Amino acid sequence: MKILKFLTIFTAVTLLFTACCKSNSERSAYPEPKNVVMIIGDGMGPAQVYSLIMTSDSPTAFERFQYSGFSITKSANKPITDSAAGGSAIAVGHKSNNGNIGMNADSIPQPSMLDLLAARGKKTGVVVTCAVTHATPASFIAHNVSRSNNEEIAVDIANRNNLDVLMGGGKKYFCERKDGENLLDQMFDKGWNIYESLDAVQDKEGRTFVVADRKHLPEACKRGDFLPKATAKAIDLLDNEKGFFLMIEGSQIDFACHDNDSATMVDEMRDFNDMLNVVLDFAEKDQNTLVVVTADHETGGLSIIDPQGRYTNPAFHFSTGSHSAVFVPVFSYGPGADRFTGLMDNTDIFKRLMGLYK
Repeated sequence: MKILKFLTIFTAVTLLFTACCKSNSERSAYPEPKNVVMIIGDGMGPAQVYSLIMTSDSPTAFERFQYSGFSITKSANKPITDSAAGGSAIAVGHKSNNGNIGMNADSIPQPSMLDLLAARGKKTGVVVTCAVTHATPASFIAHNVSRSNNEEIAVDIANRNNLDVLMGGGKKYFCERKDGENLLDQMFDKGWNIYESLDAVQDKEGRTFVVADRKHLPEACKRGDFLPKATAKAIDLLDNEKGFFLMIEGSQIDFACHDNDSATMVDEMRDFNDMLNVVLDFAEKDQNTLVVVTADHETGGLSIIDPQGRYTNPAFHFSTGSHSAVFVPVFSYGPGADRFTGLMDNTDIFKRLMGLYK
């Protein structure tokens, strides 16, 4: 009996030790990525991704990713999220109420993955094709109870000391303000290099803000290659021995889908694809960069249908001018990429990413 009891205890301890060793082994199997690029296609669901694939003559950037999964996007207070709550869930790892920026469900500000990685000594940047005060970018670099408070969000951004590169629109919220303040002048005095176009950017010491439009940038067919070029320039400015965090948003996929404009949606997806290739080319060469691509929600209820019932001539069909509740895709590449597979909550993206850092 004593022998049996001893063997039972020995077996239990052995199993516990094995489990601990496995846990440590699993942690050591995921080296901390030097660089992280978090990419959001605003409004980009599975059908938006496939719209690019089916209209492309060559393989797309999505087909270069090693791993994929799906994300559930509902917010804390609604079954269908807006961009503020959807972006905040990814940025801070907490469910948020629709309209809230960088907060949890109790409207309490939370640090974003940008904040936490900046605290580890990494340079940080944000590149978008909308106003930089818009819901998704603001979720990473500001805190506010309402996404509509653009001028307050601009103050948050101007007062940041852990942001190195910022590229997008929204100039009016910095220097055409109700309070008469010129935040761009204040940022310049704090060491920011302020430019109104990418072509004007010089590799100077200090931080770089390209404020390329009064509000949002034009749609893809009019703004040219701003997104892929801004991405390449941001990577160049941020690249350093300690690494960097860069958030990039293809903002106007959402705009096109709200308008049920399939032609512009495909143009925006092609622009997004060009940007992805820039990032993946860098990541493949660097070999120490984690790239995660997802969406804050799907817009338009897009499906690709068979209108004639003959399995030919597929057509785009939007079922709403608003957002939908469908899963959105998650693609990943680089060290730790296999953590972003299966079906996950949008808050899990933050948790799995930050879980790579001990």
